[in-house]
Amino acid sequence: MPGLRAPTDYSQEPSRHPALLVNSKEPFNAEPPRSSYVTPVEFFYKRNHGPVPIADDIEKCNVSMRCLVENPKKLYMKDILKLPKYVVTATLQEDCHEQNSKGERSRVGHSAIGNAVWGGARFADVLELVRILNFSHISQSGGKHVEFVSIDRCKEENEGPCKSSIPLSMATNPEADVLIAYEMNGETLNRDHGYPLRVIVPGVIGARSVKWLDSINIIAQESQGFFMQKDYKMFPPSVDWDNIDWSTRPQMDFPVQSAICSLDDRNNVKPGKVDIAGMSSLKMGKSFGT
Repeated sequence: MPGLRAPTDYSQEPSRHPALLVNSKEPFNAEPPRSSYVTPVEFFYKRNHGPVPIADDIEKCNVSMRCLVENPKKLYMKDILKLPKYVVTATLQEDCHEQNSKGERSRVGHSAIGNAVWGGARFADVLELVRILNFSHISQSGGKHVEFVSIDRCKEENEGPCKSSIPLSMATNPEADVLIAYEMNGETLNRDHGYPLRVIVPGVIGARSVKWLDSINIIAQESQGFFMQKDYKMFPPSVDWDNIDWSTRPQMDFPVQSAICSLDDRNNVKPGKVDIAGMSSLKMGKSFGT
């Protein structure tokens, strides 16, 4: 994309808060100490698949909309900012395990989840610009899924971009609150969280909320990208890396998550009554504090 580029190394990474618990430095993956109901931007978990992209010229940045649409279009920042702004409080959650290049899995903690106030254009409004109406299940040219493609480079895609998709019926539903976001907690998105534009898809695994949005493809089948077809799926204990068949399992939805936030894992408490507080997250991205 003109104005937005993906570096080939990690020499230009953004600064991060020193309190983050780092799981991987390159690419950078980290989670915060347990936090408040609305997660501060600097403490929101970080999940990257390669070097963080850099926006050199925001006025040249654009998102192309193409494939099975009647009138392909390029949307610049000024076009998106002209659309009605919506503000949605939504939870993003990462898979509770990370997979390295050898296929080995390592557990990440309860804080690979964050709740933020996102601001941007409603995706249903964006699709109307290419004549796909609200509550559509199929475009006039046969598109049934919306694929989001990033500008980043990730090893899982052989140094190509991260991509993911959702059904067109979800993307065109105004009540689903899918956004093209440019704000987080009332501030402009920062680089780690997708500046200048990212997708927010409440109620499904965070991998669908693609950062550093480069293009939107209306396609007949779900995305064939790595993170749709060979990750974020649940298998029974009998499956291992020798007999795994990715095609047999559906996509991960939004795993129920809960955690005690007012106490650390190794807190010593005195005998007697102890007040504790925590959170739980359910399908559709709703979070509850208790």
